Amino acid sequence: MTIFRRCFPAIATSCLMMAALAFPSQTYAQVNAEQVLAIGRNVLSMEDYMLAIQYFNQAIKAKPYLADPYFFRALAKLSLDDYKGAEEDCNLAIDRNKFKTEAYKLRGFARQNLGLDSLAVEDYNVGLEYNPLDKYFLFYKAVALTELEKFDDADSTFTALLRHYPKFEEGFAARGRLNTLRGDTVAALADLDRSLELSKSLINPYLMRAEIEWRRRQWEAATADINEAVRLAPDRADLYVNRAFLRYNSDDYFGAMSDYNYALELDPSNSAALFNRGLLRYEVKDLDRAAADFSAVLEIDPGNFHALYNRGLVYLEAARYKDALQAFETIARQYPRFYPAYYAIAEARRGLGDMQGAMRNVRYADSLVEQYVTDPDAHPLDRPTIAAATDNSRGSRPDTDDDSEESRNEVMERFNRLVTVSASSDQELSYNEKIKGRVQDRNVQVEPEPMYVVTFARPEAGLRGLSNYFRDLDDLNAQRYLASTLYLSPGLVAETDPARLETLFKEADAFSAALAGANPRPVDWLGRGVVRTMLKDFDGAIADLDMAVESSPRFAVALMARGFARYAKGVGMMQRRSGESDAEAGDSEMLRRRNAQKLVSDAIADFDAAIAVNPRLVYAWFNKGNIYYALGDYTSALQCYAEALSIDPGFGQAYFNRGLAYLQAGNRNLAFSDLSKAGELGVLPSYNLLKRMAGR
Repeated sequence: MTIFRRCFPAIATSCLMMAALAFPSQTYAQVNAEQVLAIGRNVLSMEDYMLAIQYFNQAIKAKPYLADPYFFRALAKLSLDDYKGAEEDCNLAIDRNKFKTEAYKLRGFARQNLGLDSLAVEDYNVGLEYNPLDKYFLFYKAVALTELEKFDDADSTFTALLRHYPKFEEGFAARGRLNTLRGDTVAALADLDRSLELSKSLINPYLMRAEIEWRRRQWEAATADINEAVRLAPDRADLYVNRAFLRYNSDDYFGAMSDYNYALELDPSNSAALFNRGLLRYEVKDLDRAAADFSAVLEIDPGNFHALYNRGLVYLEAARYKDALQAFETIARQYPRFYPAYYAIAEARRGLGDMQGAMRNVRYADSLVEQYVTDPDAHPLDRPTIAAATDNSRGSRPDTDDDSEESRNEVMERFNRLVTVSASSDQELSYNEKIKGRVQDRNVQVEPEPMYVVTFARPEAGLRGLSNYFRDLDDLNAQRYLASTLYLSPGLVAETDPARLETLFKEADAFSAALAGANPRPVDWLGRGVVRTMLKDFDGAIADLDMAVESSPRFAVALMARGFARYAKGVGMMQRRSGESDAEAGDSEMLRRRNAQKLVSDAIADFDAAIAVNPRLVYAWFNKGNIYYALGDYTSALQCYAEALSIDPGFGQAYFNRGLAYLQAGNRNLAFSDLSKAGELGVLPSYNLLKRMAGR
């Protein structure tokens, strides 16, 4: 695996943007549609992509038979790295106007980023039929052919491109990569040098040339090229991580440490920088801070046994034997035939005075090695984390089946090699990279859109078109039964303003005074229950809402409010005490957990009761879906979200959460489709997740 991202600049976005904004629009019969489209294009040129999409949505509603709104919406989605959504909108644009050549170019580029290079080539061939000398059709086609490893065809296309455009610096850079893949580094360097002669402002030729120099162990030359890349993109943390790698290999420890520190200023969660800095600190015996860096890596990626192993070594050296023992026993449970873990366990037990346990682990590790030497096929050793580390190790040595003693002795050293940014940093997508991996493999921490809660706090306005309309709630407000208006809001907002909190407490007191009368109304029980929910007094809220529902069993607003309160309390109770296993939990603790599970079940029952009163209560279906999602019952969650969307096809939050459920269920294609639709409907996290999930 290479240490540098081989990505071309996103010239597609800028070039397609310029071409699109200059492309003549059709004359529309309705002035309103024309104005909306014009505003959307203007907003698009100002790079406010989410707002632009909303304008193009309006134009599509007005005139769904026109190509331009779909094309420009595709361009906005492309700018948000929603390549699947861009492809689908280009399909719609081409269906309406098959002569719109820019749509083929845009769709081809989107398909390349989706790894559909063969289909991309087909799009570029269509475009070249209309314009055989189009620079970017030729360029994108050559890059796609490179990805398909059709090197001769790619070379021919590059030759045609550079014959007509001899000063096209990106073309020389891309052909340089082609020659690198073909193993002709001499020709590759000539192309990269020519690219930089034409333009000193391109970052990727420096990176590709530095990679060739790195492979030749020309550390000084590689560092000089990375310095130029840093000059061009001083805000990219990955460049500092890679320069630190080169500086380390040049024995410039101070420079390497400085680069890791600055990379973490730019990106505090950059696990490659954290891990490598931990190794350097370990090397200079700064043990406490080394352990802190490895701990930070594990917070980002709890399954990173490479970091866990090194932290265990730090603990051993710092005489923190209990901590070391816990780390190595965790590794041994995961990889029971990983013999170095047992030697480390032995050392930790020796430090704790358990000589018998130490000898037992040494003998067990020796037996694993002896079995392996006697018959490697029958007694293989566990090396999964070693292989992962070696892919990006300092030596970058290819994986082999070498079973020699020397190979086995390298295990410990490999666990202490620097990794490079490509091992752990998601970069912007580009032509020559592929989407791969599952959501759980990408370490993406993302939360579903929250449940809806009845509240007195007005929801914030945003891009989303959903009005949060709830018929029963609207009727209640219209009757003026309460002095304040009730709302249905996504999520329970934590109140932090002291004045606002004081107001809530006073409102609770006012409801208490009303309820002390001879004939308390169900709506007053509801009001105090809502206030108590806002104050996170869920016990009190549930008690009040019980009274409201008991007084009026078909009180849908109270059922919705109680369902949320029950779930919120149940989730809080279900949080396991730190480090406590089921076996360690006492009878009272087990009872508490059963009560928590019953509260969650009762919350589902409340939402079902609300649906029985109002079958089109989309938010009850949505909330049920969220509960099932939290419980890991993704099949039931998908069914609930589907019901919500059948009632309201414009419910963006339901698309987003259903997309997450599809990801968890392993259906990537449907997940991306739903996330794209959610982004189209104004759910901002969709595009961030699409970009992060499209890992290269």
